[in-house]
Amino acid sequence: MPNQSLQLNRVFQALADPTRRAVLERLNRGPAPMSELARPFGMALPSFSQHLDVLEDCGLVRSTKEGRVRTYELAPKPLEAAEHWMARQRALWERRLDQFDVYVKTLKEKKR
Repeated sequence: MPNQSLQLNRVFQALADPTRRAVLERLNRGPAPMSELARPFGMALPSFSQHLDVLEDCGLVRSTKEGRVRTYELAPKPLEAAEHWMARQRALWERRLDQFDVYVKTLKEKKR
């Protein structure tokens, strides 16, 4: 369990950055070379490469190198783990809010 928690932390840390989220959105359409991924951001390739390293380190993307071209593709498995975590949290809070709603209605009826 601690290893899963560490992995989940790394995924959420990667998703916290808007540049990395934009890269993931682009990779939804298919694999792309680093130069294409970096183009919309107007930053130097070494700086942009750090974003890709974070995404690759947490498993959200994987890369292959052919000659001098490194191509990245989406690896959705870690996103599934984050989605499951968020679904559990949502269910928990919906249950709590439903209980709170029942409690408030009970209080209102007692005042009558």
